[in-house]
Amino acid sequence: MIHPKVTVQKIDTFSGHRDCVYTLQNADAPSHFFSAGADGMVVQWDLSRPDFGNLIARVPASVYAIAFDAAQNELWVGQNLEGIQVINPTTKQLVKSSKITNASIFDIQFLENQAFVALSDGVVVVMDMAHFAVKKHLKASTQNARCVAICAASRQIAVGYSDHFIRIFDADTLQLQQVLSGHTNSVFTLQYAPDGRYLVSGGRDAHLKVWDVAHGYALCHDIPAHLFAINHLTYSPDGQYVATGSMDKAIKIWNADTFKLIKVIDRARHAGHGTSVNKLLWSNFQNRLLSGSDDRLISVWEIGV
Repeated sequence: MIHPKVTVQKIDTFSGHRDCVYTLQNADAPSHFFSAGADGMVVQWDLSRPDFGNLIARVPASVYAIAFDAAQNELWVGQNLEGIQVINPTTKQLVKSSKITNASIFDIQFLENQAFVALSDGVVVVMDMAHFAVKKHLKASTQNARCVAICAASRQIAVGYSDHFIRIFDADTLQLQQVLSGHTNSVFTLQYAPDGRYLVSGGRDAHLKVWDVAHGYALCHDIPAHLFAINHLTYSPDGQYVATGSMDKAIKIWNADTFKLIKVIDRARHAGHGTSVNKLLWSNFQNRLLSGSDDRLISVWEIGV
């Protein structure tokens, strides 16, 4: 299948964070998104109003993970060393909090009424969202649980760990189903394809790996994708592309069927980031791709297809 030529144009830069930007998250409106990072600031932005940031909260520790519960209009903030804080972004009020851990919180993902919280002590805490209560601790490793991906179609939860393994859990029974080996270092990022066909992973070994879900998670692509660690990856809203962001300062766009490289976004070609790209968010709003970096900036890219 021949894909049309993809074009990239940098159209905005959002500045205001005082330290590294670690996480980006969709918000209540298509043009809105949240960011957070090492400065403890949680900010809401509007893509239709460039560089107009609305400070939602300020917490006294780095924030690696946030997750937005659209049904309740609540933003879950994983505050390192202080557990989970839930904030109403409209009123900016703290709704509830729970010191579920003293460990760092690396990821928060929702499935129906459950929240899966990945911790630096290797535990994945499963929380009942309605009751804001811990249901279970999934302890499958002594090393960091770095990332969580959820496939509603297959009812499976994938977790990437610093012990180089990916573990697959049953979403309903929470039982460990399978352990995937192949990465040679920490797994930092995981994403299921929108149709559930693939699980795509990346991490400190700089390899992009593609696992065939329907065929027992057989490894079908192993790509030396970047020079340094892949910090994050995301699918485009239409499922046709995968974007990866790396410690090597580059963003790369891949064909989601063939996993052929389509585009490189970097400082030389597109006035890209000067330091590590930590997080990506591919927005439904005008097909904008957002990237957060150690350079304290959030760049907005117009992807033309």
